[in-house]
Amino acid sequence: MRRVTETLNVNGRQVRPFDGVGQPPPAGARKASPPVRSAAAYPSNGDKRAPSLEEALRRAGLRDGMTLSTHHHLRDGDHVAGMLFEAAARLGARGLVWAPSAAFPCHAPLIDALRAGTLRRIEGSLNGPLGEFASFGGMLPDLAVLQSHGGRYRALQDGDLHVDIAVIAAPAADAFGNCTGTLGPSACGPLGFALGDAQYADHVIVVTDHLVDFPCAPWAIQGTLVDQVVEVASIGDPARIVSGTTQVTRSPDRLLIAELTARFVMETGLARDGFSFQAGAGGTSLAFTLALRDRMRAAGLRARFVRGGSTQQLVEMLESGLTDYILDGQSFDLAGVRSLRDNPRHVQTNPSITYNYHGKGHVAALVDVAVLGATEIDLAFNANVVTHSDGLMLHGIGGWQDALFAGCSILALPSFRDRVPVIKDSVTTLCAPGEMVDVVVTERGIAVNPRREDLLDAARRARLPLRTLASLKDEAEALCGGPPAPARTTDEVIGVVQWVDGSVIDVVRRVVG
Repeated sequence: MRRVTETLNVNGRQVRPFDGVGQPPPAGARKASPPVRSAAAYPSNGDKRAPSLEEALRRAGLRDGMTLSTHHHLRDGDHVAGMLFEAAARLGARGLVWAPSAAFPCHAPLIDALRAGTLRRIEGSLNGPLGEFASFGGMLPDLAVLQSHGGRYRALQDGDLHVDIAVIAAPAADAFGNCTGTLGPSACGPLGFALGDAQYADHVIVVTDHLVDFPCAPWAIQGTLVDQVVEVASIGDPARIVSGTTQVTRSPDRLLIAELTARFVMETGLARDGFSFQAGAGGTSLAFTLALRDRMRAAGLRARFVRGGSTQQLVEMLESGLTDYILDGQSFDLAGVRSLRDNPRHVQTNPSITYNYHGKGHVAALVDVAVLGATEIDLAFNANVVTHSDGLMLHGIGGWQDALFAGCSILALPSFRDRVPVIKDSVTTLCAPGEMVDVVVTERGIAVNPRREDLLDAARRARLPLRTLASLKDEAEALCGGPPAPARTTDEVIGVVQWVDGSVIDVVRRVVG
């Protein structure tokens, strides 16, 4: 396995190389903390409203070089990040750092802020247009920093990521700062990805398009963590808040992958009464959820909990009694938003309890089965979720690394996409070591990591179509006319991929173009 072997200077901070899963935090490490404030400094009537975001930034003491953060629960419908940097530009701020919990295509206009110098770099997540811009050196000499959802919370908690001003897009809020994501015209579900920012940032601004009388309840973020509240016309486009949610795949190959994955979970005994699972919102994942649902119903099984992002399919399982709870980090459709609002067994979570590797345990490790995707897998089961074989950095990590801590982690993916094989001798970018990947399911068969002799034995007994990764690789290359061309990159590093403990597991190099 390719390794980063030396301590790296990442935007002025020394970061250690990845040295295996399970490394302890540095001796004597303590949690970060924001400045202590006095209630006497805030209005006695509890009204923290500022007349505009620009004025709120001015009152917050915005200056050059600060780190500003936003969260991604509005997904591709977000208006607030663009609003934030437009206001910062009007105030003349330069060299800012954006620390989003995730970025989406709607944030492509921030490329202009990077070119103009208002924004200097992005830490936390890149994908789509922003990732492509960075891949060709658009943020040099600074480095992009790619973290998982849990890794980002850990970075906030440990003080590796210091946020000067956090801006929280809230679908509903009161003037004191209590806010929720389940009410209002832009309702998006949970707000858990903003929790770390609210806890650890020096200054917290809530931006809402639905101001309600005190108290905004039940609140997701408490007003005692909030410095200012700004009311705007719109924080997001409701039609695009649910973007990224796909329809159940109609592709015969993808449907076969979903069926094989459901068969594996059922026939190897991973599914039992009271088990738990996590699956995403892509077309194959939705098809897997439906296939597993039908098998659970036929076998008389129920899950104790399922992990969201919530979808209509998970909500239907909850409402029909096939699971006792949904533990939800983000809603991928309006059914999930409605369910979180109305059903007490649909529980909002956050990256602290779910994914934080420097916490006192995390829920990710309590999940029995996690079904995930990937851009590439190699013969040692190492996996990539950030770049394509051409080297372009087009995807954020999200909760992908964190979910690999499940009892069984399954990558369900086609053996090739657009006639480009996804199984390689070595992945373009290492995002997870092979020991974290238990099973790979393709339309041409199932490969089980030799480390998991228990799963291999169970799959053999069930007469599932077992293959080796090498044989799947050879077959895909024969169909596609050979392996993918090597990425055309320089030696110049443009980004780093962090493991959940903050170490650097790989670097991303500049693409020739």
